[in-house]
Amino acid sequence: MALNSAFRKHNGPEIFNTDQGSQYTGNAFTGTLKEKGIKISMDGKGRCMDNIFIERLWRSVKYEKIFLEEFETVAELIAGLKEYFEFYNFERPHQSFSGKTPAEVYWGEEVFKMAA
Repeated sequence: MALNSAFRKHNGPEIFNTDQGSQYTGNAFTGTLKEKGIKISMDGKGRCMDNIFIERLWRSVKYEKIFLEEFETVAELIAGLKEYFEFYNFERPHQSFSGKTPAEVYWGEEVFKMAA
C-alpha cells in the first residue's frame, strides 16, 4: 500500500484529512492510520467545497500539464510535475491574486525585484 511506503520514508502527520472515498474509509487505510496514532479527518459527504482550493490546483495541474504531455516513466512524470509547480508558483499569474504569482503574494514583490 502506498500509505505504508510513505510511512517508511517519512514521519506521519498528526492529522490526515481525506474525502469519504472508499479507498480512504476502508479498514486497510484507516487501520494503518490508527496504528500510527494519526487522527483521521474526513470532509463531509458530497462537500467538494470543503477542499475547493486543492481541487482547483489539481484541475490546473491536469489541464495545463498532465493532459498535454506524455510521460513514459514515473521519473519523467515527477520531473514534469516539479517543472509545472515551479511555473505555477513563480511565473504563472493568478487571477485570484490580481495577476501576481503565489510566490509574490507569499514573499512580497519586493523580494523578486531585489533578486532581479
